[in-house]
Amino acid sequence: MALGQVVWIQTIITCMASIEAQPVDLTAHDTYISGVPHEEFARLRAQSPVCWIDEPKGSGFWAVTKYQDIIDISRDVETFTSSQGIRLEEMTAEETAARRTLMEHDPPSHTRLRRLVSRGFTRRKVEAYEDQIRELAVEVVTDAVAKGDFDFVHEVAMQLPMRMLGRLLGTPDSDGPFLVEQGDALLGNTDPDFTDHVVDQADTDEFRLMPFRSPAGYALFDYARQQAALRRTDPTEDLISQLLSTTTDGSELTEAEFNNFFTLLVAAGNDTTRYTMAGGLKALLDRPHLLPVLKKASPQQWNLAVDEILRWTSVTMHFRRTATKDTTLRGVKIAKGDKVVTYFISGNFDEDKFANPYEFDVTRDPNDHMAFGRGGPHFCLGAWLARMELRVTLQEFVARIQSMEQIGEEARLRSNFIAGIKRLPIRVTT
Repeated sequence: MALGQVVWIQTIITCMASIEAQPVDLTAHDTYISGVPHEEFARLRAQSPVCWIDEPKGSGFWAVTKYQDIIDISRDVETFTSSQGIRLEEMTAEETAARRTLMEHDPPSHTRLRRLVSRGFTRRKVEAYEDQIRELAVEVVTDAVAKGDFDFVHEVAMQLPMRMLGRLLGTPDSDGPFLVEQGDALLGNTDPDFTDHVVDQADTDEFRLMPFRSPAGYALFDYARQQAALRRTDPTEDLISQLLSTTTDGSELTEAEFNNFFTLLVAAGNDTTRYTMAGGLKALLDRPHLLPVLKKASPQQWNLAVDEILRWTSVTMHFRRTATKDTTLRGVKIAKGDKVVTYFISGNFDEDKFANPYEFDVTRDPNDHMAFGRGGPHFCLGAWLARMELRVTLQEFVARIQSMEQIGEEARLRSNFIAGIKRLPIRVTT
């Protein structure tokens, strides 16, 4: 028997022994309601960092849990493609074509689409937004802390990204709640709090050509068409107008490309920042000694704290790739067509990369986390904006309170894809 076959068999045996020792279904949305199963990911990193996972309703996949392996896969777009989906869900060719967004493209088509809006998210461009973001943050935080007792997610974490997203899209503030509700229905398509069409509990086949198999896609597509019509009559400098401009090859987005891109901006532009902010505050609530530290923190110290919040929360827990050819990883044979799932939530706690990874350390430096992805073309488009929204909002919040405490259990999103706190009741004194 060849050495490679021996390694592969040993890996499968070790992986199965690990799972049998303490069964944790990484594919089940209910698994994450009580929090991320960090013990399981630690066990996989130690015993079987490239582990085959069976799926009750799927073909199964390779779970990749080590930091450097995730980097290598993200960079190798020729071997590990995004074009067949970035989540566990398996789609037909028709569904994939209908629902494809920027994230389901590899270069050069990914580059063509990304360049349409990338100039609006550069570090220099985002730094020019700081005064506007701070003005919004002051308004949001002041209103919230005046209540004394409130849900931090609804009153703070949801509000600023929602309003800033509207400014970038060029949509009225009054439309913000509608856009957030529809975006929640998309990314929260596995949570009954956000949709009546929970994908694993209801028949969603009639929506199979809509983003996330959600009827919210119809509402967002209709809204996008209305906004496009307004921009064609009266072009502006907002993101919607940029989406309607010609791409680098001189062509324009098709209607499907425009609709899907708009929908992606709505969903990703609000939910991920909201959940990161909520998870960050939860970490601070659990460590009350950090409040006075942050009240006196310098701008550089705040930047370090924000990066630690991003590492700690790792809101987008995984991205899937599909092998385009037979290959090997750590001696494990991966066949052409296999799903390969890179778990950022595990890579960000890899003991070989981060010292004391389960310590929430707001002075951690360096902190090369992969909350935005790392390596390859799919680094998060809105990374600089998300960092600024987190920093400015938490700065203004901390500056206006003397103490804070959690006054009820937090509620977590039912999802194997997004790690989010959807309710966080707190009490503050000013």
